[in-house]
Amino acid sequence: MGLSLSVVMPVYNERHLVAESIRRVLAVESPQIDALDLIVVNDGSTDGSGEIVRELAARHPDRITYVECDTNRGKGAALRTGIQRARGAVTVVHDADLEYNPQDFDRLMVPFVSEGADAVYGSRFATGGYRRVLYYRHTLGNRLITLLCNLLTDLNLSDVETCYKAVRTSLLQSIPIRSNDFRFEVEITFKLAKRGARIFEVPISYAGRSYEEGKKIGFRDGLRALGAMFHWKLVDDLYDPDEYGSNILVAMSEVPHFNRWMSEVLRPHVGDRVLEIGAGIGNLTRRLTPRDRYTASDVNPHYLDHLRNLSESKPYMEVRHLDLGDPDALAEIEGRYDTVVCLNVLEHVPDEGQAVQNLRAALEPGGRAIILVPQGPRLYGTLDAALGHQRRYTRDTLREALEKEGFELERMFDFNRASVPGWWLNGKLLRRQHFSRIQLKSLDWLIWLFRRIDRWLPWRGASLIALARRPVP
Repeated sequence: MGLSLSVVMPVYNERHLVAESIRRVLAVESPQIDALDLIVVNDGSTDGSGEIVRELAARHPDRITYVECDTNRGKGAALRTGIQRARGAVTVVHDADLEYNPQDFDRLMVPFVSEGADAVYGSRFATGGYRRVLYYRHTLGNRLITLLCNLLTDLNLSDVETCYKAVRTSLLQSIPIRSNDFRFEVEITFKLAKRGARIFEVPISYAGRSYEEGKKIGFRDGLRALGAMFHWKLVDDLYDPDEYGSNILVAMSEVPHFNRWMSEVLRPHVGDRVLEIGAGIGNLTRRLTPRDRYTASDVNPHYLDHLRNLSESKPYMEVRHLDLGDPDALAEIEGRYDTVVCLNVLEHVPDEGQAVQNLRAALEPGGRAIILVPQGPRLYGTLDAALGHQRRYTRDTLREALEKEGFELERMFDFNRASVPGWWLNGKLLRRQHFSRIQLKSLDWLIWLFRRIDRWLPWRGASLIALARRPVP
């Protein structure tokens, strides 16, 4: 069974080639492709390309979406416009210049159908059907750019500058594209790598054209690509703002020493059959596995995709969508676990009682819940609002919430006193909605000190951890 495919074609002054390019795309037939639609973005052409595409779109209104831009903004900007209109399960970029053969879509789709790929690159330098022999220095430049890209991303691509980049549409549409020009190729690669995407390569055919024939990419674009690599190595801009706050929460991946500290505090209390609620992109999951059984859950579809990639080759691990506030959330897994790990989730759920009931239902009799929540109502500020916190807890309010639903409280203790001044400064005084990258890095660099002095600081922790058991009848 195949998948639907959206093809995004940026066009700029290609009146002699665009009609044939469109014809070739629409002629594609493949057992890997159930349906194919084409989005053509006319990027301010001045040579009549727009009139040609407009006429073809009128002939095929069910297959061609035509978008016209008033001015030429560049390939990246045109792709950004087209990607948001894609409706297939997979989206692929196809230039209008006839250098690439749409019959290779069949090869590109195989890893999606057979391997659950997130992205597939068509490599001009792998063994393909054919490749036009042209421009050694241009090829050498491509290889150097690919080499540096691989060093910075730890991928092993053979052709980062290929036009044929096919990506799952839901993933692609969740990534902010900032580049307006050919730097798109580098930007999307770095962001896919940082998102933990499963990237595959397949060989494709290539009939490159000369500059006399209209080739547009040049030496300056190569220099810009080099600069873009260092930029996107340093800058994390991985999620468009969404209802889940993905762009905010993913920042926790930037503090590995903090995550290690938290996991070391929690690990002695974790059993063999574990349900982690709100696992995010697996910052703690990586440190609490392997186990006899480990279920990582979240409500964010982007995070679930990341977790599924993480679970590859881990037969003890499964990934589930689980909404802690849903009364039916635990119907299939009730009573299966000896440990439930719920970190920074309870404060997000409007129906606190239902959430605690679900925590209890997931546990076998005698099982333990490990619950971490933000502490201190007086600290509630703009950071909490941006993260979607419904509340911050005290020891009394957390104890009451747990005991009301039948938990027996074992122990409660403070965690992370050291970050309280920073949280107060940013969320109450400066009224910021996120920590800066410098602040997060500084926090992470100083964890070696904070964890040694944390217990001696004379105020409550930024977080409160409770260990509670489901009673044995």
